[in-house]
Amino acid sequence: MSEAALDPAPGPSAAARGPQPVEIALLASVFVVAACGLVYELSAAALSSYLLGDSVLQFSTIIGTYLFAMGVGSWLSRYFERQLPAHFLRIELMVALVGGALPALLFIANAYIPGAFRLLLYGLVLVVGTLVGLEIPLVMRILRRNVMLKDLVSQVLTFDYLGALAVSVAFPLLLVPQLGMIRTGLLFGLMNAAVALWALWLFRHELRRVGAHALACALALAALAAAFVFAGHITTLAEDKFYQDRIVFSESSPYQRIVVTRGGAGHRLFLNGNLQFAERDEYRYHEALVHPAMAAQGAPKKVAVLGGGDGMAVREILKYASVESITLVELDPNMTRLFSEHETLAALNAGALKSPKVRIVNTDAFQWLQQTGDMFDVIVVDFPDPTNFAIGKLYTNSFYALLDKRLAASGYAVIQTTSPLIARKSFWTVVATVESVGLVATPYHAHVPSFGEWGFVVAGRRPYRLPQALPEGLRFLTLPALPQLFEFPRDMARVPAEVNRLSNQTLVTTYEQEWGKVVGHGG
Repeated sequence: MSEAALDPAPGPSAAARGPQPVEIALLASVFVVAACGLVYELSAAALSSYLLGDSVLQFSTIIGTYLFAMGVGSWLSRYFERQLPAHFLRIELMVALVGGALPALLFIANAYIPGAFRLLLYGLVLVVGTLVGLEIPLVMRILRRNVMLKDLVSQVLTFDYLGALAVSVAFPLLLVPQLGMIRTGLLFGLMNAAVALWALWLFRHELRRVGAHALACALALAALAAAFVFAGHITTLAEDKFYQDRIVFSESSPYQRIVVTRGGAGHRLFLNGNLQFAERDEYRYHEALVHPAMAAQGAPKKVAVLGGGDGMAVREILKYASVESITLVELDPNMTRLFSEHETLAALNAGALKSPKVRIVNTDAFQWLQQTGDMFDVIVVDFPDPTNFAIGKLYTNSFYALLDKRLAASGYAVIQTTSPLIARKSFWTVVATVESVGLVATPYHAHVPSFGEWGFVVAGRRPYRLPQALPEGLRFLTLPALPQLFEFPRDMARVPAEVNRLSNQTLVTTYEQEWGKVVGHGG
């Protein structure tokens, strides 16, 4: 039978009949197909930004590759001339299996064959994009039997865009936080397979070898359903290999992947795969972060902590009797909830987040600085390293200018500033950026075995002076050893660096270039 026989051009009477059940079903399928396609695209982009950093670069390249592949698929659709419903059914099943499994495959690849991760990432994006690009043209050609062209295009595109809108809202706000990345992919794979099953029913009288198609649908649905049920085991398998130690807690929030492990170094916290602290030596990091500024200020009363949702910095601040209030500004409420309520993890910060002196504000620190009118004696800035532009904005001169406005005249801010040894230019970029807004920057460093040599910057309107006393009970810092932190050997000495601005965010690029040479770095 020729394509013309399968796809007769509709006459006026066809349009006058109103929507038919097959048309409605296919248009509903367009909605589902568009939603599924966007989920696969967002999953690939989100995972690449989680695991490779630089979210703008990853999202741009993944979306560009995906759209290119869709164009290839649309072009290839011209070669499908006969048995269009059968081709549509097969393509739906392939999209369901490849797209649905995409997040799981990428997680496993990152854990077991990290060297092949990029190749697999872009290979899967090309395959899924090509298959998705085939779907809509085939649906339009099937619908052309009964729908006028002008109505056909408007209806298909309307449902296509509505499906994309629904997923673009649900993906970050509902799907990933509630299901996680792997189950989200598999759920939409099941939806694609359900569309194939629906197509099998709609076109059962036109299809050859209906039994074989039914078996393929059943096998695809069974495979995806089984993977969905055991998704937790897949995640554990991948993360246990990646993190080495036993995972005691893992959760995906709208902002990041939170993983806590326990092993030889005690508990360790990872955000998007980057190490934030290890229980064995976190005291070195947090004592070095907090006490040089706090003790030098004299008698700080009002303190702000930006980032640091684990509460470790707050724990150190509470060692000063003069402190009356601490405002902790942490974007992710899951972090502050976890380190407030989880018995084992709350013990690591000595229950600091439950102190009546602590007020927790879950919001973006940049926006909070713009809106608050409070002044602070000390501000502790404990953000993750600038692995992407969303975090990089918190290391710009615009951010430090806001920080300056919230500091009391005699106050100090202290900023965690990556490794001056491994990321030397990145470190001095932060120093130059702090200085560019008129603050006096005093850099220093400390050795934290889990991170290596790590850097910090004290910023204030007055020159920094070493403190005359430190709180009791410190495990790392001593007054005699404190001056050594402010001495930089030749391989960490200052180098020329550009100011990091919102308009260029040069720090993110520099950081990735320097840390990209090192495998398994923390943040």
